[in-house]
This record gives sequence, C-alpha cells and structure tokens, in this order.
Amino acid sequence: MIAKLRGLVDATGEDWAVIDVGGVGYLVFCSGRTLGRLPRSGEATQLLIETQVREDHIHLYGFFETSERDWFRLLLTVQGVGNKVALAILSIMSPEDISRAIAAGDKAMLSRAQGVGPKLAVRLVTELKDKASAIALTSFVAGAAPAAVGAPLEAGPLEDAISALVNLGYRRVEAHAAVLKVAESLGEGATATALIGAGLKQLGKDMAR
Repeated sequence: MIAKLRGLVDATGEDWAVIDVGGVGYLVFCSGRTLGRLPRSGEATQLLIETQVREDHIHLYGFFETSERDWFRLLLTVQGVGNKVALAILSIMSPEDISRAIAAGDKAMLSRAQGVGPKLAVRLVTELKDKASAIALTSFVAGAAPAAVGAPLEAGPLEDAISALVNLGYRRVEAHAAVLKVAESLGEGATATALIGAGLKQLGKDMAR
C-alpha cells in the first residue's frame, strides 16, 4: 500500500495531479485546497496518500496534512458520502472548519459542499458530532498538531471546562464551541477556572444575539 509520495509535479487537473516519482507518474486525486497548495509543474512536492484498492481499480488520494487525510477517512464512514463528496467537503473547508461546523451543528456550512444536501448534512452532524469534538480539542491541546481520528481525548483544562458548563445546564455543543473559542484568545496555558469564566461570558454573548 502506498502511504506517501515524494516527487515532481507533472500535471494537474480539476481534481487530480500526476506526481512523477523516479520517472513513474502516479495519478493522485486531491481536494481543491490540496491542489491549490501544490507547487508549479516540475517542482518537488510530497503528499500523504490514502490508497483504495477495488476489484477493478486502485485509486490514490493525496493530502498535505495528516488531519485532512484523517477527515477524509472519517467522512467516508457516513452513509451517502463517497470519495467525491468527501473531497468536495475538504475543498471548501479546512479540517478545523469541519470540526467546528459539525460540533456546532452548522448544517448550512456543510451544505455548501457539492453533493451535500440537507439530509446528508444532518447525517454528518449526527454521526460525527462526538468525534469532531474530540479531534478539535485534542488538536488544540497538542498545539494544533494533527490528531488521529478516533484518538481518545485526554483529561485537561479544556475538557474540565466543558464538563463544568454542561453541569450548569448548557448543551455540550454550545459549551464546546464557547470554550474552544475563548481558549484561542486565552492561550494554551489557560486554567480550567479561566476557561469556565470566559466560557460563561461567551455563552452569554451568544445567547444575546
């Protein structure tokens, strides 16, 4: 199984690129965001690869970030999401944007992707909500380093603050969104007490809108 390619950009298209590795051209399907980050033809690049083997073909999907590849895999677990739809979502949203949209139940944002209708957007939010929260929080704790899909969420100030707000009667989705937002401004060393206080203020602002 191919897990990574390092070579020269040979050609690109609407949803694909050919990477020349030692004279062999590999056809790699990519999201619009990944294609936009590729260097010019003839220049060197490196892509993480998701290899899919079927009876009639072998397809390669390329990503710059581990988190993007992880989200590609996770999106495919939802009924109705195929490779094209998963790439369409990743074309208009970063992994962090997807995490926040699903955690906040933002179906309108997800529906912007080609092939995602209202019913599929609801399914994405329903089936991936818990995993999206874990990915977003774990990534923040790790200093925004990509987190593996399904990785357990370690106890810490962020999770403590969210749990405290939930115990006060707020929905977990609301608490998660508020704490994650204030954590960005307070910084990585913020205590649970500071996060709870700032989170309550943020929730008050959100409810007043």
